[in-house]
Parts: sequence; structure tokens; C-alpha cells
Amino acid sequence: MVVNIRKKRELVARILGVGVNRVRFEPDKLEDVADSITRDNIRSLVKSGAIWTVKPKGTSRGRAEEKRSVWKKMHGKGQGSKKGKKTARVGKKEVYVVRVRSMRYHLRVMKERKDITNEIYWNLYKQVNGGHVRSLAHLRDLVKEAKTR
Repeated sequence: MVVNIRKKRELVARILGVGVNRVRFEPDKLEDVADSITRDNIRSLVKSGAIWTVKPKGTSRGRAEEKRSVWKKMHGKGQGSKKGKKTARVGKKEVYVVRVRSMRYHLRVMKERKDITNEIYWNLYKQVNGGHVRSLAHLRDLVKEAKTR
């Protein structure tokens, strides 16, 4: 006996909160589906596996993203593609942190090698912290100057 289960499909879709086209019925249990009247009956059929939903289909972006990532490795990095100031790509704080860390590292190495005294070390350390020292080259000049004094 062929059973019209369109209304049941709509009811199941409302209960499960999905579209009508995503609802599937077990072919062997169509009689049970047709006999179910209440929402509780339908919920029990869902629990037993007579009714289920399928995932919505979509266009896969996996291949496109993979292709794009390969392309981006080589393209769009030249001078003509760069927009804005240098600080737009690398922040001022990041540049400052890298510079200060390298200067502090060099000061520490010089102190460990006994190239500079503890007094000179702390004097230059404070100058680095205060933003007086521009670069490593400037730091080396200041070290020479401090040694000659």
C-alpha cells in the first residue's frame, strides 16, 4: 500500500528545525511513519532511527583555498603591492621590542666577556630603555665612548 507522507515530512521538518528536503525515512518503516500522529510518536521514530536528516550540500572551498595559498606564497609581495607605511605592515611596538631585546642581549654578552664594567652596563642599559640608543651601531659607539672616559 502506497502511503502519502508529505504532511509527515513537513511535521518532521518543523520538529527537527530543518528543511523538508533534508528529511529521510527508512523505507521498511514507512507504515510506522504513516501511523504516527503526535509529535511524540515522531520523536520516538527519530530516536529509533526510522527518521533522520541529511547534511545540507554546499560547494567545497577546499581545493580553491589550497590553490590560493600556493599562489599567495609567490605573488603580491613586491614593492608595488605594498600599501601604506612600513609601520602598517610591522607595528612600531614590534620594531621597538626587537631592537631593545637585541641591544640588551649585546650588552649582556659584553658584560659577561668583561668588555664593559657593571657601571657602564647599567648606564647603557638605562639609555637603551629610555630610547636614547638608535641602533646596535650606535650602541657600539656609545660603548667605545664609555670605555675611553
